[in-house]
Amino acid sequence: MAEKKTIVNSLLFKLIVGIAIGIALGSVANETVIVVIATFKTIIGDLIGYIVPLIILGFITPAIVSLKQSAGRILTVTLVICYTSSVGAALMSFAAGTVIIPYLNIRDHTGAGREIPESLFQLTIDPIMPVMTALITAVLIGLAVLWTDSKTWENLLGEFHKIVLAIVEKVVINILPFYIAATFAGLAYEGAIIYELPVFIKVIFIVIIGHFIWLALLYGIGGFLSKTNPKEVFKHYPPAYMTAVGTMSSAATLPVALRCARKAKTLDPEIRDFAIPLCANTHLCGSVLTEVFFVMTVSQILYGELPAVSTMLIFIFLLGIFAIAAPGVPGGTVVASLGLVISVLGFDDNGTALLLSIFALQDSFGTACNVTGDGAISLMVTGIFKKVPGRNGNPPHQEDALSSEL
Repeated sequence: MAEKKTIVNSLLFKLIVGIAIGIALGSVANETVIVVIATFKTIIGDLIGYIVPLIILGFITPAIVSLKQSAGRILTVTLVICYTSSVGAALMSFAAGTVIIPYLNIRDHTGAGREIPESLFQLTIDPIMPVMTALITAVLIGLAVLWTDSKTWENLLGEFHKIVLAIVEKVVINILPFYIAATFAGLAYEGAIIYELPVFIKVIFIVIIGHFIWLALLYGIGGFLSKTNPKEVFKHYPPAYMTAVGTMSSAATLPVALRCARKAKTLDPEIRDFAIPLCANTHLCGSVLTEVFFVMTVSQILYGELPAVSTMLIFIFLLGIFAIAAPGVPGGTVVASLGLVISVLGFDDNGTALLLSIFALQDSFGTACNVTGDGAISLMVTGIFKKVPGRNGNPPHQEDALSSEL
């Protein structure tokens, strides 16, 4: 029997509880207690760092190999649009962050708190390889498997993908509340977090507004390319949006998203049934938009400055690639891109933990943006290949059994 999902069992609830406990504990902890917490946090941080290269190898490589299973012009066009949408959303977020973040009164109170003593002991867990080495290795192995048409390695990588996904779901997701609680305990002990909580609330509202702006742009482009009213698609998406808010998972929302898309009369059935599942794993505009704004905010909070423009551009264009192979679990985008956050942006354990924390608090809305945007991508592809039902000699859309049940 499947485990019944409740609010108490949700990751979001656990993270909120972890943050609350961490702040409360850090506010009253003495040096002895905070040293134990800091040691615990370091060990968990090292474990997550160890898993990061495995995530890269386990998701990037199988994603490359799987491309041949759906080869064709429609696949290529859809993937290009997905990448362009994610990068475009990230660039918009970067521009907005550059303008808005300096006016959020960040770091007015940081630097005046206590310092955390050194850890009790060092238990170093080194990753199997540096993150950039893992990225290059993943790309080369994926291409080599395609070049040699190795069925053995194709099956092996498929199994490895399942193994790494299990590690993410069973280990990373389960230890995140403890890691985040320890991080916020340290920040509360230092005395800065109380003053920065209003900033977190502000940036969450800002990125949600950004989601709707980007969705409006995507559907506007979709309507232009298909020469139809995009309302015919997005008016059916509220159930999928709310499901994504509740599940925080594009994969878990996919059945509802398909049912919603099948009610739209302007989507070609073949393109719709191909693009919606594909986009569920490759189109993460909302998550990418959010992560870019949040890394800039965290950088300003912890390091006193925004990342350099050149650094952010490198991060954004690579993040678009990493997002395509992100696992379909809560926080999958930021988990898959931790290697970039560490290697390109230079974040330390505090930076990555704080990013994971505030990202997780709004992850449901980012996922909802991703899922709703998939309908716009399907409308674009339908228009590009001129397969809009009822136009250009194409047969009108017929409600299928699944959508008629709604």
